Amino acid sequence: MLRPIATVPIFAVHGLLDGARDKGLATASWLDNVLGQACIAESLLYLEQSRVTIEQYIALFSAVKDSLDDECLGYLSGRPLRCGSFVLMARSTLGARTLAAALQRVSESFALLQDDVALVSASDGSLCGAALEVRGDRCEHSDFLHGLLLRVFWRLLVWLHGGRLVPRGFDFAFEQPPHAADYVRIFSGALRFGQARSAVWFEASSFAQSIHRDTAALEAFLRATPGNLVGPRLNERTSCARVRALLQQVCPEWPDLAVAAQRLHMSVSALQRHLAMEGTSFQQLKDELRRDMAIVRLTSTDATLSAIASELGFADNTAFQRAFKSWTGSAPGVYRSQTRKT
Repeated sequence: MLRPIATVPIFAVHGLLDGARDKGLATASWLDNVLGQACIAESLLYLEQSRVTIEQYIALFSAVKDSLDDECLGYLSGRPLRCGSFVLMARSTLGARTLAAALQRVSESFALLQDDVALVSASDGSLCGAALEVRGDRCEHSDFLHGLLLRVFWRLLVWLHGGRLVPRGFDFAFEQPPHAADYVRIFSGALRFGQARSAVWFEASSFAQSIHRDTAALEAFLRATPGNLVGPRLNERTSCARVRALLQQVCPEWPDLAVAAQRLHMSVSALQRHLAMEGTSFQQLKDELRRDMAIVRLTSTDATLSAIASELGFADNTAFQRAFKSWTGSAPGVYRSQTRKT
């Protein structure tokens, strides 16, 4: 199976850095060090529509975390969440009989390790979930911290449940940001902004079900971190994921909607309906994949622009350059030169 190709918008890269910036820790030498470890050119930080590969993003997360010895990347005002804290929280779940019991253990461990945020159980009708309660003043970029923590705890709960736990929605304790459309690519279910607290919601019955995770399974899960926590979302059974996987597999054929639906054993109307429910369309997915593949090819190879245009199914180099500029705000040649600046 091909490894999915994905890129991350530059605002998320800034999110990894803003905790250190807010504390005055992001010196020029520090920034050069962490960006260098992730092979990210500093010049990309100043291109509003630039993107990095998911591998670069995960590498930068690790570099910032390790340099600060803080798994919350400098966002906490009190004690940092020292490296190894997530491992301790995950290990605390061993032996828990239900997901509710496991969540309680994680909440207690989290409370012992830092002072700024509490993880609590929450309920709302037929839904149960995990919510964040902030203690003290919120930092300027706390929306990134909320998103990071929700993602990490959500994915831990999904793994504990056996990979079949599907979120029904997410609440965010901040107003809808300018880049809210990108949240749909990260979080699943209904997204609500401007709520009293940030939370992830599941069917209540899920928390009463038995869980069976042993030490060997936990070690395999931990070996995959942090990619399985901060990388692309886990639910690969979505129609979006199936379409992207198909297009990537048959590239450079680039089938149209009708052919793609046939190969996925669906009618055109059913595929369109499923994609609309997931907030996207076939053409949007096609363009996003071509954008991501173009960025990877431009930044990791010396392939000519004409060769990349052909691989991505464009009629000619001019059409590719026009599309790429609409995606990133830069011509592909300029973008490539920016990524290679030191």
